[in-house]
Amino acid sequence: MRNKVFAALAAFCCLLFGSGALADQPVEWQKGLQPAATSIMEEIRWFEQYTLWFIVPITLFVLALLIVVVVKFREGANPVPSRTSHNTAIEVIWTIGPVIILLLLAVPSFQLLTKQLAPTEEPELTVKATGFQWYWGYEYQVGEAPVSFDSLLLQDGDRAALGKEDRATYPRLLAVDNEVVVPVGKHVRLLVTGADVIHAFAMPSFGVKIDAIPGRMNETWFKADREGLFYGQCSELCGKDHAYMPIAIRVVSQEKFDTWLAAAATNVGEANKALMAAIDGEKKSVDVAQSAAQ
Repeated sequence: MRNKVFAALAAFCCLLFGSGALADQPVEWQKGLQPAATSIMEEIRWFEQYTLWFIVPITLFVLALLIVVVVKFREGANPVPSRTSHNTAIEVIWTIGPVIILLLLAVPSFQLLTKQLAPTEEPELTVKATGFQWYWGYEYQVGEAPVSFDSLLLQDGDRAALGKEDRATYPRLLAVDNEVVVPVGKHVRLLVTGADVIHAFAMPSFGVKIDAIPGRMNETWFKADREGLFYGQCSELCGKDHAYMPIAIRVVSQEKFDTWLAAAATNVGEANKALMAAIDGEKKSVDVAQSAAQ
């Protein structure tokens, strides 16, 4: 009995402090937004629910008016139509009402937009993302020798070599050969540009979506609250392979990030394999602890 208690505590600790192995990605029949992994996305989810308190009543109100008009003012019920052309009270209401509603929507919307594009704290890591036809290139602006690599759509034939055969974690058309790796709980400044045509960098779980425009450097930021593997895509129609330039960001602990960054300076592929092995090892220890607890 005592062993089972200790095993349960070990499993809980592993779950609490271990790196996440599950990936945040679209799911079948999904109707809402993806789970939030940043404070900005939490506010976006709140704003979505907030707007529904206006959209649903307005939609029902307009539907009720249409039904009233169809039933009460049809030709059979009104063979002689009314000649009323003006109603001051109604005109004042339908002018002031929408203005008030738009103000109630605009104020929190502008506040959220300001937070997205004007961070209040200094960045702890800067990553530059460049959109190409049709893949992404990344550059870590750290030290005198920045780490840079390309990130392409994962091909089925490369899954075994890269250790990404698990399609639940590395889904088709979303997984890439080289993920962006960032530390959890750190302010990451993201510089985005395009090399050829306009692309768009979008990461739903982070609440990030910004255009990648050739000749212009756009800036945004994020701070991931939890570890895991997160997927996004180019969200600007950029050519025939627009649908095949996904984005993948792996959030890990600061210790794992430092180890990966040091190894990536010489070989990004080997650094990714070592990082995946470390994460898989933690996941196996969690599974073993859970089995012992049961």
